[in-house]
Amino acid sequence: MEWLKWIGEHFIGMFQAGGETFMGMFTGIIPTLVVLLTFTYAVIKFIGEERVNRAIQFASKYMLLRYTVMPILSVLLLTNPMCYTFGRFLPEKQKPAFYDSAVSFVHPVTALFPYANAGELFVYLGIANGIKEAGYSMSELAVRYFLVGIVVILLRGIITEYITKFLARRMEAKS
Repeated sequence: MEWLKWIGEHFIGMFQAGGETFMGMFTGIIPTLVVLLTFTYAVIKFIGEERVNRAIQFASKYMLLRYTVMPILSVLLLTNPMCYTFGRFLPEKQKPAFYDSAVSFVHPVTALFPYANAGELFVYLGIANGIKEAGYSMSELAVRYFLVGIVVILLRGIITEYITKFLARRMEAKS
């Protein structure tokens, strides 16, 4: 009978801890996320949606921009998971590489722009807390996380585009 009492106490304790965490986020990170998202949409309105679309279409022509600027803008402007819709500006043969770049950037972007992928915020904050306890700067971590993310998405985009071309040629040869 004692174990049943223990399960009951700890079961409700789990929900109480969840409620405390929720209230901490509601008074902490959620207002920040809302303000950042509002700012992003305001910038798009000021610049104009058509101009933003033209800039993205321009970037899609060049490999360097296609796998750096496009994924960065898509994640910052549309957030995860809508960011993948920027692939509409690309021909079919480049869409897998763009998707690979964009999906690889939704994690590093969290450090500086937590609204872009709020689901990953807990992972980043866990890492950042360890860095902070070790006596290092969280700001430096955020910038490095972001910059390394840009290098990674460029490499992944280029490599995936070449793999896609290779496989497409191989399939054409078989048919």
